[in-house]
Amino acid sequence: MKIVLSDILKGKKRIALSGHVRPDGDCVGSSMGLYLYLTEQFPEIEVDLYLEKIPASFSIISRTEEIRHTLLEETAYDLFICLDCGDEQRLGPFAPLLRQAAHTVCIDHHVSNDAFAELNYIRPEASSTSELVYTLLEDEKISKACAEALYMGIAHDSGVFRFQSTTPKTMRIAANMIEKGVNVNMILEETFFRKTYNQMMVTAKIQSEAVLALDGKCIYGYCTSEMMEEYGVTTKDLDAVVASIRNVDGVEVAMFLYQLSEDSYKVSLRSKNYVDVSKIAVENGGGGHVRAAGAEIHGELNDIINKLLNRIKQDI
Repeated sequence: MKIVLSDILKGKKRIALSGHVRPDGDCVGSSMGLYLYLTEQFPEIEVDLYLEKIPASFSIISRTEEIRHTLLEETAYDLFICLDCGDEQRLGPFAPLLRQAAHTVCIDHHVSNDAFAELNYIRPEASSTSELVYTLLEDEKISKACAEALYMGIAHDSGVFRFQSTTPKTMRIAANMIEKGVNVNMILEETFFRKTYNQMMVTAKIQSEAVLALDGKCIYGYCTSEMMEEYGVTTKDLDAVVASIRNVDGVEVAMFLYQLSEDSYKVSLRSKNYVDVSKIAVENGGGGHVRAAGAEIHGELNDIINKLLNRIKQDI
């Protein structure tokens, strides 16, 4: 069901927005795009945006300094809009906003989304949640700042327009953003391609130790807490690693794990042609898309790797 923005805003005085934990480009892009549009076009409505700390590179987007990173008190809003989040648990520390709001809306493109809000606009075929946000806005009212946020989100979740979810509609929307003055080179260079020296070195280390499995159809790599400390990086510096090993010739599924705590790992899964990695992620308490998904799994590293390899083997 597609929502009509003007309808859900009627009578609302206070609105909260939020997205998933460890916000990526699409989460930040869709959240900031909607936040900018609402504050610019509906100044009579109080709008607050809640996200965990975002990567420094995303500060290129206008007014990201206004993002609230902590929920200081229990606050009930007239409306809570959840973006790019497949379930309540993925809201992390901001889940109370959903439970306390008078009305709730979810805008998302994860196939694993369980429609947990009062109103749900879920389109798994879309390239990104940022693309869905664009379809809710009046194009002539979208500012350059709003367009920059949405363009960043679309570009990140489409792999800079390389993934199968990229459609003619996606490209037309991107073209509309460019016509509004978006500096494509700057957005992509600063938020997608540019890496720090430490990121480059830890990625090279992970790539050099990556393992081919299942007759070369699967590749996996990992990063432990000790490796992150050695190279001076955090989990936020590792988002692009799985894409870097996915491109190996003959590989259908790429798997990358990084340590969150002593017995917990974030697992990212990517596939190229026919394996539905969202099903594998859901089976392990996560979710995502057919070609890109993830989960947080508790256990010992080698046990997790072997468990997932055995599962992937069933679909290869």
